[in-house]
Amino acid sequence: MSHIATASAQDFEQELPYYEPVGNECALFEQAYQQRLPLLLKGPTGCGKTRFVSHMAAKLGRPLFTVSCHDDLTAADLTGRYLLQGGETRWVDGPLTRAVREGGICYLDEVVEARKDVTVVLHPLTDDRRLLPLERTGELLEAPDDFMLVVSYNPGYQHILKSLKPSTRQRFVAMSFDFPPPKVECEIVARESGLAYDRCAALVNLAASLRAMKGQDLEEGVSTRLLVYCATLINAGMPILDAACATLVEPLSDDQDVQQGLLEAIKATFG
Repeated sequence: MSHIATASAQDFEQELPYYEPVGNECALFEQAYQQRLPLLLKGPTGCGKTRFVSHMAAKLGRPLFTVSCHDDLTAADLTGRYLLQGGETRWVDGPLTRAVREGGICYLDEVVEARKDVTVVLHPLTDDRRLLPLERTGELLEAPDDFMLVVSYNPGYQHILKSLKPSTRQRFVAMSFDFPPPKVECEIVARESGLAYDRCAALVNLAASLRAMKGQDLEEGVSTRLLVYCATLINAGMPILDAACATLVEPLSDDQDVQQGLLEAIKATFG
């Protein structure tokens, strides 16, 4: 069961994961949790969805089970399977089952990447039943009040073979994420990288120019995450153009013409 991360109770004693709110998303998350409603987050890659969930799980004091979904992820990866341990065959809970048993938050990142049988498992948990059937063990688990299911995906990458059916989407309370407003994004980049605010402002202005290329030359605009990477390298002493090439050019495209266009935009900003 790879690509699965968990946060235990002792982690909550540490400082909350940094997150800068841009609207009422924290209040909505709390209300969804309190009312036992599943939550769907929609937004571009690197805009803060995963950090937001980590922040809210720590704020609510609940263990977080994060699953990075992929093509090979099956329902058994989430619910559990029998494994040979010490010469004996034992049932081992998957992250979704653990979250239900322990009363935690299960976060499925990029849920549309998972196989179709995954969404079938989620359906009984996303209505008033809040049940998780475990066919292999014969158990029928009822989710406690402090269990919450959160899923996310990037609508910009959706196509007919990888999309959430309306019947699945309508089981969730949903909110859209986007890149933060410039002032907030400057604060985030400065805090995360240690680079001075005014120098981060130039990077954020550059990001706005590069994001305008989305849908023309780029499939996806530069993420806040990449801006933090760039600022971190600059703060460590790397020349600006070298840092920008490594974080704002190479990760965004393999096309040489597109890369040249990105470099020209960067040089126009920094000289």
